Amino acid sequence: MSMASFKKVNPFLKTNNDTGFGSNPNNFGGRFINKDGTFNLRREGIPLLRRFSVYQRMLNLPSWKFIAIILVFFIVINLLFTCVYILIGTRQLQGMVSKDPWQNFKEVFFFSTQTFTTVGYGRINPLDDGANLVASLEALTGFLSFAIATGLIYGRFAKPRSYLAFSDFALISPYKDHTALMFRFATYKDNHTLTNVEIKVNIALRADENNASVYKFYDLALERYKVDSLPMNWTVVHAIDENSPLMGFTNEDIIAADVELYVLITAFDEVYSSPVLQRTSYTYNEMRFDAKFVPMYRESDDGKTTILEMHRLNEFIEIKK
Repeated sequence: MSMASFKKVNPFLKTNNDTGFGSNPNNFGGRFINKDGTFNLRREGIPLLRRFSVYQRMLNLPSWKFIAIILVFFIVINLLFTCVYILIGTRQLQGMVSKDPWQNFKEVFFFSTQTFTTVGYGRINPLDDGANLVASLEALTGFLSFAIATGLIYGRFAKPRSYLAFSDFALISPYKDHTALMFRFATYKDNHTLTNVEIKVNIALRADENNASVYKFYDLALERYKVDSLPMNWTVVHAIDENSPLMGFTNEDIIAADVELYVLITAFDEVYSSPVLQRTSYTYNEMRFDAKFVPMYRESDDGKTTILEMHRLNEFIEIKK
Protein backbone atom coordinates (compact mmCIF):
# COMPACT_ATOMS: atom_id res chain seq x y z
CA MET A 1 0.00 0.00 0.00
CA SER A 2 1.46 3.33 -0.96
CA MET A 3 1.39 6.18 1.50
CA ALA A 4 -0.19 8.39 -1.18
CA SER A 5 -3.37 6.31 -0.87
CA PHE A 6 -4.03 7.62 2.63
CA LYS A 7 -6.74 10.28 2.90
CA LYS A 8 -5.52 13.57 4.31
CA VAL A 9 -6.88 14.39 7.76
CA ASN A 10 -7.37 17.90 9.06
CA PRO A 11 -3.92 18.67 10.57
CA PHE A 12 -5.47 20.96 13.18
CA LEU A 13 -7.44 18.16 14.81
CA LYS A 14 -6.12 17.13 18.21
CA THR A 15 -4.90 13.54 18.40
CA ASN A 16 -5.39 11.29 21.41
CA ASN A 17 -2.05 9.83 22.46
CA ASP A 18 -3.44 8.20 25.63
CA THR A 19 -5.19 5.19 24.11
CA GLY A 20 -2.52 2.72 25.20
CA PHE A 21 -1.83 1.64 21.60
CA GLY A 22 1.32 2.32 19.65
CA SER A 23 1.53 4.24 16.41
CA ASN A 24 3.74 1.89 14.37
CA PRO A 25 1.45 -0.19 12.10
CA ASN A 26 4.19 -2.76 11.52
CA ASN A 27 3.90 -3.85 15.16
CA PHE A 28 0.19 -4.70 15.08
CA GLY A 29 -1.70 -7.62 13.57
CA GLY A 30 -5.44 -7.37 12.89
CA ARG A 31 -7.75 -5.25 14.98
CA PHE A 32 -6.89 -3.59 18.28
CA ILE A 33 -10.07 -4.66 20.11
CA ASN A 34 -12.07 -7.84 19.50
CA LYS A 35 -15.84 -7.64 19.10
CA ASP A 36 -16.35 -9.10 22.57
CA GLY A 37 -14.29 -6.30 24.11
CA THR A 38 -11.11 -8.26 24.77
CA PHE A 39 -7.79 -6.98 23.49
CA ASN A 40 -6.44 -8.69 20.37
CA LEU A 41 -3.15 -9.53 22.03
CA ARG A 42 -1.10 -12.64 22.80
CA ARG A 43 1.75 -12.55 25.32
CA GLU A 44 4.99 -14.41 24.74
CA GLY A 45 8.36 -14.65 26.45
CA ILE A 46 6.97 -15.70 29.84
CA PRO A 47 6.01 -19.19 31.10
CA LEU A 48 2.38 -20.18 30.52
CA LEU A 49 1.73 -21.01 34.16
CA ARG A 50 2.90 -17.55 35.20
CA ARG A 51 0.73 -15.59 32.76
CA PHE A 52 -2.34 -17.84 32.80
CA SER A 53 -4.98 -17.24 35.49
CA VAL A 54 -7.22 -20.27 36.02
CA TYR A 55 -9.55 -18.27 38.27
CA GLN A 56 -10.00 -15.46 35.77
CA ARG A 57 -10.48 -17.97 32.94
CA MET A 58 -13.15 -19.89 34.83
CA LEU A 59 -14.99 -16.68 35.73
CA ASN A 60 -15.23 -15.61 32.10
CA LEU A 61 -15.99 -18.94 30.41
CA PRO A 62 -19.40 -19.39 28.78
CA SER A 63 -21.80 -21.17 31.13
CA TRP A 64 -21.89 -24.39 29.11
CA LYS A 65 -18.09 -24.63 29.11
CA PHE A 66 -17.93 -23.96 32.85
CA ILE A 67 -20.47 -26.72 33.57
CA ALA A 68 -18.70 -29.09 31.18
CA ILE A 69 -15.34 -28.54 32.92
CA ILE A 70 -16.89 -29.19 36.34
CA LEU A 71 -18.48 -32.45 35.12
CA VAL A 72 -15.33 -33.61 33.31
CA PHE A 73 -13.20 -32.86 36.38
CA PHE A 74 -15.60 -34.81 38.62
CA ILE A 75 -15.55 -37.85 36.34
CA VAL A 76 -11.79 -37.79 35.71
CA ILE A 77 -10.77 -37.35 39.34
CA ASN A 78 -13.02 -40.23 40.38
CA LEU A 79 -11.64 -42.43 37.60
CA LEU A 80 -8.14 -41.73 38.89
CA PHE A 81 -9.05 -42.69 42.45
CA THR A 82 -10.89 -45.76 41.14
CA CYS A 83 -7.68 -46.88 39.44
CA VAL A 84 -5.73 -46.34 42.67
CA TYR A 85 -8.20 -48.46 44.66
CA ILE A 86 -7.98 -51.24 42.08
CA LEU A 87 -4.17 -51.06 42.06
CA ILE A 88 -3.90 -51.48 45.84
CA GLY A 89 -6.47 -54.29 45.67
CA THR A 90 -10.22 -54.38 46.10
CA ARG A 91 -9.71 -56.86 48.98
CA GLN A 92 -9.07 -53.76 51.11
CA LEU A 93 -12.67 -52.67 50.53
CA GLN A 94 -15.33 -54.36 52.59
CA GLY A 95 -18.80 -54.87 51.09
CA MET A 96 -17.87 -55.66 47.50
CA VAL A 97 -20.39 -58.12 46.04
CA SER A 98 -19.61 -58.18 42.32
CA LYS A 99 -17.41 -60.87 40.79
CA ASP A 100 -17.44 -59.62 37.21
CA PRO A 101 -14.47 -57.25 36.49
CA TRP A 102 -16.64 -54.58 34.86
CA GLN A 103 -19.23 -54.67 37.66
CA ASN A 104 -16.38 -54.61 40.15
CA PHE A 105 -14.95 -51.50 38.48
CA LYS A 106 -18.35 -49.78 38.63
CA GLU A 107 -18.72 -50.57 42.33
CA VAL A 108 -15.32 -49.06 43.08
CA PHE A 109 -16.07 -46.02 40.92
CA PHE A 110 -19.33 -45.25 42.72
CA PHE A 111 -17.62 -45.86 46.08
CA SER A 112 -15.09 -43.24 44.95
CA THR A 113 -17.82 -40.72 44.09
CA GLN A 114 -19.46 -41.29 47.48
CA THR A 115 -16.15 -40.76 49.26
CA PHE A 116 -15.29 -37.70 47.12
CA THR A 117 -18.63 -36.06 47.97
CA THR A 118 -18.51 -37.38 51.59
CA VAL A 119 -21.93 -39.01 51.09
CA GLY A 120 -20.67 -42.35 52.39
CA TYR A 121 -23.67 -44.67 52.12
CA GLY A 122 -21.80 -47.32 54.09
CA ARG A 123 -22.22 -50.54 52.11
CA ILE A 124 -18.58 -50.41 51.01
CA ASN A 125 -15.92 -49.18 53.39
CA PRO A 126 -12.09 -49.36 53.53
CA LEU A 127 -10.44 -51.93 55.78
CA ASP A 128 -6.65 -51.76 55.59
CA ASP A 129 -4.30 -48.81 55.94
CA GLY A 130 -3.75 -48.39 52.20
CA ALA A 131 -7.45 -48.03 51.36
CA ASN A 132 -8.05 -45.82 54.41
CA LEU A 133 -5.19 -43.53 53.38
CA VAL A 134 -6.47 -43.20 49.81
CA ALA A 135 -10.03 -42.60 51.05
CA SER A 136 -8.79 -39.89 53.43
CA LEU A 137 -6.90 -38.13 50.66
CA GLU A 138 -9.92 -38.39 48.38
CA ALA A 139 -12.24 -36.93 51.01
CA LEU A 140 -9.82 -34.01 51.50
CA THR A 141 -9.63 -33.50 47.73
CA GLY A 142 -13.41 -33.49 47.56
CA PHE A 143 -13.74 -30.88 50.32
CA LEU A 144 -11.21 -28.60 48.62
CA SER A 145 -12.73 -29.11 45.17
CA PHE A 146 -16.24 -28.23 46.32
CA ALA A 147 -14.92 -25.17 48.17
CA ILE A 148 -13.19 -23.97 44.99
CA ALA A 149 -16.24 -24.73 42.84
CA THR A 150 -18.50 -22.87 45.27
CA GLY A 151 -16.24 -19.82 45.12
CA LEU A 152 -16.19 -19.91 41.32
CA ILE A 153 -19.97 -20.25 41.08
CA TYR A 154 -20.47 -17.36 43.50
CA GLY A 155 -17.92 -15.28 41.62
CA ARG A 156 -19.71 -15.89 38.32
CA PHE A 157 -23.10 -14.95 39.78
CA ALA A 158 -21.77 -11.94 41.68
CA LYS A 159 -19.60 -10.49 38.92
CA PRO A 160 -21.19 -7.27 37.61
CA ARG A 161 -21.94 -7.35 33.89
CA SER A 162 -23.31 -4.73 31.54
CA TYR A 163 -25.37 -7.17 29.42
CA LEU A 164 -25.03 -4.89 26.40
CA ALA A 165 -25.54 -5.96 22.81
CA PHE A 166 -24.08 -3.85 20.00
CA SER A 167 -25.12 -3.63 16.37
CA ASP A 168 -22.94 -5.69 14.06
CA PHE A 169 -22.25 -2.71 11.82
CA ALA A 170 -21.57 0.98 12.13
CA LEU A 171 -23.33 3.04 9.48
CA ILE A 172 -22.23 6.17 7.62
CA SER A 173 -25.23 7.93 6.16
CA PRO A 174 -26.97 11.29 5.75
CA TYR A 175 -28.08 12.73 9.06
CA LYS A 176 -29.90 16.06 9.40
CA ASP A 177 -27.91 18.51 7.25
CA HIS A 178 -24.69 16.49 7.13
CA THR A 179 -23.31 12.96 7.19
CA ALA A 180 -22.88 10.98 10.38
CA LEU A 181 -21.29 7.80 11.66
CA MET A 182 -23.62 5.83 13.92
CA PHE A 183 -24.03 2.52 15.72
CA ARG A 184 -26.44 1.42 18.41
CA PHE A 185 -26.62 -0.76 21.49
CA ALA A 186 -29.13 -1.96 24.07
CA THR A 187 -29.34 -3.97 27.28
CA TYR A 188 -30.79 -7.41 26.61
CA LYS A 189 -31.67 -8.62 30.12
CA ASP A 190 -35.16 -8.12 31.54
CA ASN A 191 -35.35 -5.85 34.60
CA HIS A 192 -31.76 -4.81 34.01
CA THR A 193 -31.39 -1.05 33.55
CA LEU A 194 -28.15 0.87 33.42
CA THR A 195 -27.96 4.46 34.65
CA ASN A 196 -25.40 7.25 34.23
CA VAL A 197 -24.24 5.72 30.97
CA GLU A 198 -21.15 7.40 29.52
CA ILE A 199 -19.99 6.79 25.96
CA LYS A 200 -16.51 7.29 24.58
CA VAL A 201 -15.50 6.55 20.99
CA ASN A 202 -11.97 6.71 19.59
CA ILE A 203 -10.91 6.15 16.02
CA ALA A 204 -7.62 4.72 14.78
CA LEU A 205 -6.48 5.29 11.21
CA ARG A 206 -3.29 5.13 9.24
CA ALA A 207 -1.84 8.36 7.96
CA ASP A 208 1.33 9.66 6.36
CA GLU A 209 3.59 11.50 8.79
CA ASN A 210 7.16 12.50 7.96
CA ASN A 211 7.23 10.12 5.02
CA ALA A 212 6.21 7.19 7.24
CA SER A 213 2.97 5.35 7.77
CA VAL A 214 1.71 5.69 11.36
CA TYR A 215 -1.47 5.11 13.31
CA LYS A 216 -3.20 8.21 14.59
CA PHE A 217 -5.92 8.22 17.22
CA TYR A 218 -8.71 10.74 17.65
CA ASP A 219 -11.56 11.20 20.10
CA LEU A 220 -14.81 11.42 18.15
CA ALA A 221 -17.24 14.18 19.07
CA LEU A 222 -20.66 12.65 19.78
CA GLU A 223 -24.13 14.08 19.68
CA ARG A 224 -24.66 12.69 23.19
CA TYR A 225 -21.90 11.57 25.51
CA LYS A 226 -24.13 10.61 28.40
CA VAL A 227 -27.47 8.87 28.89
CA ASP A 228 -29.26 9.13 32.24
CA SER A 229 -30.88 5.70 31.94
CA LEU A 230 -30.89 2.95 29.33
CA PRO A 231 -34.22 1.06 29.33
CA MET A 232 -34.28 0.95 25.51
CA ASN A 233 -31.76 1.03 22.69
CA TRP A 234 -29.48 3.99 22.07
CA THR A 235 -27.97 5.17 18.80
CA VAL A 236 -24.55 6.81 19.08
CA VAL A 237 -24.09 9.57 16.48
CA HIS A 238 -20.88 11.25 15.37
CA ALA A 239 -21.38 14.13 12.95
CA ILE A 240 -18.88 14.01 10.09
CA ASP A 241 -18.01 17.68 9.56
CA GLU A 242 -14.90 19.83 9.44
CA ASN A 243 -14.10 18.79 13.02
CA SER A 244 -14.20 15.07 12.21
CA PRO A 245 -11.17 13.02 11.10
CA LEU A 246 -13.54 11.19 8.73
CA MET A 247 -14.42 14.31 6.78
CA GLY A 248 -14.46 13.47 3.06
CA PHE A 249 -13.69 9.78 3.54
CA THR A 250 -15.14 7.28 1.10
CA ASN A 251 -15.45 3.53 1.54
CA GLU A 252 -12.13 3.09 -0.30
CA ASP A 253 -10.50 5.65 2.01
CA ILE A 254 -11.49 3.90 5.24
CA ILE A 255 -10.21 0.61 3.83
CA ALA A 256 -6.88 2.15 2.83
CA ALA A 257 -6.56 3.86 6.23
CA ASP A 258 -7.34 0.61 8.12
CA VAL A 259 -9.96 2.47 10.16
CA GLU A 260 -11.10 1.03 13.49
CA LEU A 261 -13.53 2.47 16.03
CA TYR A 262 -12.87 1.75 19.70
CA VAL A 263 -16.02 2.01 21.82
CA LEU A 264 -16.04 2.19 25.62
CA ILE A 265 -19.30 2.22 27.59
CA THR A 266 -19.26 2.82 31.35
CA ALA A 267 -22.38 2.86 33.51
CA PHE A 268 -23.84 2.15 36.94
CA ASP A 269 -25.70 -1.13 37.31
CA GLU A 270 -28.70 -0.99 39.65
CA VAL A 271 -28.84 -4.78 40.12
CA TYR A 272 -25.26 -5.13 41.41
CA SER A 273 -25.02 -1.54 42.70
CA SER A 274 -21.66 -1.36 40.98
CA PRO A 275 -19.98 0.33 38.02
CA VAL A 276 -19.77 -1.78 34.85
CA LEU A 277 -18.05 -1.31 31.51
CA GLN A 278 -18.16 -2.85 28.07
CA ARG A 279 -15.82 -2.45 25.13
CA THR A 280 -16.24 -3.27 21.47
CA SER A 281 -14.84 -2.13 18.15
CA TYR A 282 -15.75 -1.71 14.49
CA THR A 283 -13.18 -2.21 11.76
CA TYR A 284 -13.51 -0.80 8.26
CA ASN A 285 -15.17 -3.99 6.98
CA GLU A 286 -17.85 -3.58 9.68
CA MET A 287 -18.91 -0.16 8.41
CA ARG A 288 -21.58 0.46 5.80
CA PHE A 289 -22.11 3.59 3.72
CA ASP A 290 -25.51 5.01 2.73
CA ALA A 291 -27.60 2.96 5.15
CA LYS A 292 -29.80 3.69 8.17
CA PHE A 293 -31.09 1.62 11.06
CA VAL A 294 -34.71 0.57 11.17
CA PRO A 295 -36.70 1.34 14.34
CA MET A 296 -36.49 -1.49 16.89
CA TYR A 297 -39.32 -0.64 19.25
CA ARG A 298 -43.08 -0.46 18.90
CA GLU A 299 -46.28 -0.13 20.87
CA SER A 300 -47.91 -3.32 22.19
CA ASP A 301 -51.25 -4.42 20.78
CA ASP A 302 -53.14 -3.17 23.86
CA GLY A 303 -51.28 0.13 23.76
CA LYS A 304 -50.05 -0.22 27.36
CA THR A 305 -46.44 -1.30 26.81
CA THR A 306 -43.45 -0.47 24.65
CA ILE A 307 -41.92 -3.51 22.94
CA LEU A 308 -38.15 -3.49 22.36
CA GLU A 309 -37.45 -5.80 19.43
CA MET A 310 -33.92 -7.02 20.11
CA HIS A 311 -33.89 -9.16 16.96
CA ARG A 312 -33.90 -5.92 14.96
CA LEU A 313 -30.77 -4.49 16.58
CA ASN A 314 -28.71 -5.21 13.44
CA GLU A 315 -31.34 -4.42 10.83
CA PHE A 316 -30.73 -1.52 8.47
CA ILE A 317 -31.84 -0.45 5.03
CA GLU A 318 -29.81 1.01 2.22
CA ILE A 319 -30.49 4.59 1.22
CA LYS A 320 -31.00 5.08 -2.47
CA LYS A 321 -29.13 8.06 -3.87
